[in-house]
Amino acid sequence: MGTYNKGILGAFSGKIGPVVGANWRGKEVMRSLPRKGNRLVTANQLLQREKFKMVASFLKPINPVIKLYFGSNNEIYTKRNRAMSYLIKQATVAVGTGFEMDYPKVLISKGALLGVENGTLQAGPLHSLDISWTDNSGQGEALATDKLVVVVYEPTSETSLFSLHAGNRNSGAAAVGLPAYFSGLTVQVWATFASVDDKRYATSSYLGTLLIS
Repeated sequence: MGTYNKGILGAFSGKIGPVVGANWRGKEVMRSLPRKGNRLVTANQLLQREKFKMVASFLKPINPVIKLYFGSNNEIYTKRNRAMSYLIKQATVAVGTGFEMDYPKVLISKGALLGVENGTLQAGPLHSLDISWTDNSGQGEALATDKLVVVVYEPTSETSLFSLHAGNRNSGAAAVGLPAYFSGLTVQVWATFASVDDKRYATSSYLGTLLIS
């Protein structure tokens, strides 16, 4: 793959002869067309594709959370790239001929800020959930104003919901309302803290599973 600024014809996208032009992370690039291969896909490759597809589907609804709070971007890896890599390697488990997410190992954020301490989860009234934690404001860079970020996932419908500001660190508790159709369903829940300006964030905590009343 080669990069260029102007070229004799200027920037272009799409296929011209044996090359393809595109914009990749703000740079104009040209690359050769891929060679057609006739190699058969192995069983292991098919399994890896299935795992990749499952993780990508899991992350898609919570991309706004991942793009804000999962590690850092650089010229090679985006935050989403880092989340995909972590989940594929660390948070999937083989079940029969397929895969499932290993929910306790799932992270929805990864950072150095002090995270949720002694987080607990219980069902609230009218298909909601209540979260409580120990106020650890003042420890390290933790501030009272840090935002509680919550992700809720319902596996049977593969539905994800999130809140980017469910409460403040110093409140010690928060209630998260859920749609009425979640009543009677079991959800998986994660939480983390982020600074008001979203520049600092914690590694998330798995709060557990909960039957919504």
